[in-house]
Amino acid sequence: MKRFPLPLRCALALFAPALPAALLAEDAAVPKIVWHDVSTWGVEGQGWVPADLNARYDRLPAKAEKTVRPPVWSLSRHSAGISFRFNTDATTLHLRHTVGGANLAMPHMPATGVSGVDLYALDGDKWKWVEVSRPKEVETTHTVSGIDPGLRSWMGYLPLYNSTVKVEVGVPEGATFQPVAPRTEKPVVFYGTSITHGASASRPGMTHPAILGRRLDRPVVNLGFSGNGKMEPEVGALLTEIDAAVYVIDCLPNMVEAEVAERAEALVRQLREARPDTPIVLVEDRTYANSWIMKSKRERHAGSRSAFVHAYDALVSSGVKGLYYVEGENLLGDDMDGTTDGSHPNDLGFMRQADALEPVLRKVLGAPAL
Repeated sequence: MKRFPLPLRCALALFAPALPAALLAEDAAVPKIVWHDVSTWGVEGQGWVPADLNARYDRLPAKAEKTVRPPVWSLSRHSAGISFRFNTDATTLHLRHTVGGANLAMPHMPATGVSGVDLYALDGDKWKWVEVSRPKEVETTHTVSGIDPGLRSWMGYLPLYNSTVKVEVGVPEGATFQPVAPRTEKPVVFYGTSITHGASASRPGMTHPAILGRRLDRPVVNLGFSGNGKMEPEVGALLTEIDAAVYVIDCLPNMVEAEVAERAEALVRQLREARPDTPIVLVEDRTYANSWIMKSKRERHAGSRSAFVHAYDALVSSGVKGLYYVEGENLLGDDMDGTTDGSHPNDLGFMRQADALEPVLRKVLGAPAL
């Protein structure tokens, strides 16, 4: 057995008793974290109650698996648009969450948007961004430290392009923690494509439905299905089950002229029959950022928009009330800098889209004009 020289053994013996005591003192100084499971008090952004769902953070009810196309069902498992609220005076905040898929990011969208949890806090009457988790594995723990003292309201947005298995908020033992139940106001319901779904926001709070939810102080339901927002009657039937403040239909980016001509008027009549008084906002497709130099893309816009206008005019002429129409030419601005890839908005594009929709939604909801 190896032995240390006598002087070194004496030195080690001298300091050995002090080491465990120091470690114990250090451990005692670190406050215990008390974890709170978000599922125990509820979330906003779902049109159905937990008992109707296959998993806690799904966006469509379990029965939809038998009625919608498989891609729509699969995408509905993503937790896009779902949010939670709480109050705390903690100066250190911890997030612990698990996503269901190993693909944490996409080529045109970072892991913070695809799989992160985004935190905002209320400053006066305005929600302001604080932190977003940065997933590197399916299980993520993220700590926010150095928060100014004081009791304040918080809001977190769940991942956009991943399913959420579990999410918890941790605060030091002794800190105040108050779960905030979901609001019962009628939500603004968005039905659309990958753009509504959230591609390619850098963070979950940067999609236009989320931005508008904060600005209007309203719950929102995000039913964007990447590549699969096609005004299908099966999805329309599910929309009618939600007692919405307004339906925002934004499916044209996934539809060509013939599909718009076949389905747009039918979808509006389906909604209107079930919900005679609920306003419906029809949104044209955003303009491809490179359409100014590509004739084929200009022609696609012209065809789908022409069919959409025709459907709108036919509905109004037949006496359908409560319809609003938003043109798409400048939804993302006119400088062509509002996308990541020519199609999907970057954060600038989402902000501009929110700017374009906000006055319409304020009018529809009877909210004060800007």
